[in-house]
Amino acid sequence: MFKKLFGEHGAKNVVTLFHKPSSTASTRVLTILKQANAQTVAHATEDQASSHAEQNKAEHNEFELDVTEAPATGDQLKNILEYLGPGAAGNIIRGAKDQADALRRLEKDGEAFQRPVVVNWHLGKAVVGENESEILALLRSIPKEEGKA
Repeated sequence: MFKKLFGEHGAKNVVTLFHKPSSTASTRVLTILKQANAQTVAHATEDQASSHAEQNKAEHNEFELDVTEAPATGDQLKNILEYLGPGAAGNIIRGAKDQADALRRLEKDGEAFQRPVVVNWHLGKAVVGENESEILALLRSIPKEEGKA
């Protein structure tokens, strides 16, 4: 039962959005994620007259959406920088030159953390900014759960 509930690896795919409501880019990303998440759980009902093929063929796979307005913790930032690869520190922490500098700046001022940042912790992937195609690619990389329509 737990395997079915939490997926094959024992953990549900959690996608976190580090969100800043006052940012239009962040608000757009939140909308993209909410729409994608809604599409994964929407199923055709038996009494609908149209074909079920489109509804059963979800473009994205199921994930749990976690939205936080807080900046990343030091450990989360280390993971995100690892997911993004070398040279990403300046994209996430304003003015950071490398990981150590990013961690110092984050500790000193949480507002230096640039949002939006979308992270799939389970797959070890992250997207900084509002690039819709990158975000959708991250969501499509989530493995399909077996036994789902």
